[in-house]
Amino acid sequence: MSTRDAIIKKLSEAFMPESLEVQDESHLHEGHAGHRPGGETHFRVYIVSQAFEGKSRIERHRMINVALAQELADSVHALAIHAQAPGERPR
Repeated sequence: MSTRDAIIKKLSEAFMPESLEVQDESHLHEGHAGHRPGGETHFRVYIVSQAFEGKSRIERHRMINVALAQELADSVHALAIHAQAPGERPR
């Protein structure tokens, strides 16, 4: 399973999102710290879930970091997070 697929699976199971998009942006970081041949090191996540209702931005990021602890410890160098509750406007 690719790292992107593992991220999608774990976030789907943890947060039952209304929408979820995971982009591999590794190609944008060639030559920078943490980049490896073959990519799968830098990701951007867009997620909308009821689980984030009433939570601060920091709380939401912590929740996602806990769900992806294994990936962050192993192969993911950078993770940009855009987490919203349903009905919120993008920040």
